[in-house]
Amino acid sequence: MEQLILNLSNNAHANNNVLLEVVEELHKLKNHSYDNLIINGLNDVINKMNYIINENKKSIDIIKKEITKEHNKFDILKFNKMYNQNIQELRCRQGKYIGQVVNGKAEGKGIAYFNNGDIYEGDCVRGNAEGKGIKHWNKGDRYEGIWRNDKKGEKGIYYYSNGDRYEGDWRDGIREGKGIYYYHNGDRYEGEFRNDKKGGKGVYYYSNGDRRMGDYFNDEPIGRHAYLSKQGEIQVVHF
Repeated sequence: MEQLILNLSNNAHANNNVLLEVVEELHKLKNHSYDNLIINGLNDVINKMNYIINENKKSIDIIKKEITKEHNKFDILKFNKMYNQNIQELRCRQGKYIGQVVNGKAEGKGIAYFNNGDIYEGDCVRGNAEGKGIKHWNKGDRYEGIWRNDKKGEKGIYYYSNGDRYEGDWRDGIREGKGIYYYHNGDRYEGEFRNDKKGGKGVYYYSNGDRRMGDYFNDEPIGRHAYLSKQGEIQVVHF
């Protein structure tokens, strides 16, 4: 559906751009003409072309609205077929929800579309994300895992838009417990997390094969760390 809208929009804009170029050339001819009959004739043509351009814009807006309506209907039919349930659509100030509903609230499987571009697809209980679900943020991040009371909880994987990835424990929406953080440069950290940062015991693996073991606090290494090179050499470093 989205690709169809994009193609229609591109075609309309392309056609209008051509017409606008023609109108611009007609204006140039009119400005260089001293014959009133020619000027009046050019004005008529320009007015008609401007009318066509405006109608094109109106038409594509109407098409977009109709396709959006059909897209919503398709979502509802898809859910009805998948879960054999009476799927409903709910709307609020933050966006809309399409899925299973109980007593006027999201309950069961569904998709929430937020006005800022975020999307949540998964389990819901009493209007909140609860259970297994996937959320896409408009900035490009994505979380797949368990949700508790509308927050990331227990186990899950968070994909960052810069290519980093975290797999592990969550509590109240933040990284808490044991996990692995993969950096987009090939490094990774395996160990404990506290208050959404590296904290406790952990091992930092470098992309070149070296690794470093020790304690962390507030995302930074502290105390003595054992540094082991890929050649097997060991040294102690202090932070």
